[in-house]
Amino acid sequence: MQTTPTLDPAQRTASLRALIRKHKRWDALFGVVGVMALMLGILTLAALFAGMAIDGIPRLTGDFFTSFPSRRAGEAGILSAWVGSILVMFVTALFAVPVGIAGAIYLEEYAKKNWFTDIIEINISNLAGVPSIVYGLLALGIFVYMFGFGQSILSAGLTPALGILPIVIVTTREALRAIPQHIREGAYACGASQWQVVSHHLVPYGLPGILTGVIIGMARAIGETAPIITIGALTFIAFLPPVPFTGEPPAGLFDWVMSPFTVMPIQIFNWTSRPDPAFHQNAAAASFILVFMTLGMNGLAIWLRFRLRKNIKW
Repeated sequence: MQTTPTLDPAQRTASLRALIRKHKRWDALFGVVGVMALMLGILTLAALFAGMAIDGIPRLTGDFFTSFPSRRAGEAGILSAWVGSILVMFVTALFAVPVGIAGAIYLEEYAKKNWFTDIIEINISNLAGVPSIVYGLLALGIFVYMFGFGQSILSAGLTPALGILPIVIVTTREALRAIPQHIREGAYACGASQWQVVSHHLVPYGLPGILTGVIIGMARAIGETAPIITIGALTFIAFLPPVPFTGEPPAGLFDWVMSPFTVMPIQIFNWTSRPDPAFHQNAAAASFILVFMTLGMNGLAIWLRFRLRKNIKW
């Protein structure tokens, strides 16, 4: 029977050092590849953003924000597009945020763990990866035709709300799971009800993660184009939704919800499809504003998360 030769301490130390050097070389190689991949993404984004800024900044004047679209590129603006985007995002948030947070709280804190809730959780996770055009077709059949909302701001707001609802639910559940269990146990030990534990402890402590998920979902929704085109957004609109209690006869409080609309991505799509280079400059300016809005929303999420986490004391 052969025996394994025993290494003396010096040989064992040399072998260990050689193994460490080998692993460090792989670590250094992985670090270089990671930096190259990161720089590729950053440089690509910077090049695209710089190209939009160079082409579009000369068009960023006051008239560009306060003028309606026009057949003349020099007179065209984005008034109806940015107003429509804000109203659509308002409807989206009004539906997706409370429904998503409430659904996440129910699944995480109230629902029994059985096969039915397992199916719901699997479907929610899968829905987060469904292409947005599928939500557009779903909204076309349900909101536009079945419920009769038509090609309105209400239909447009509910459509991206369906798309970001799984994101809000998943991020809210992860935020609730990150809260230490002793917070719940301490509240129950003091006689708190389940609703008091949720409303007074879990939601306030999980608010940084919840708000981050909500804002990131809204940042995704503001740039959606395919589902908005599917439900019939207008590519050219030279009027604004009615302001409540104005006009003859006075508009109702919610008449604007059923108004035709357009949004920033649709306006950009309309301008880029035209052969005139002046319209392409308008599209670059509108794209620059849309990217700036998206980055601003993500920056707001980071700032809110930082501020709220500083105030949390476990």
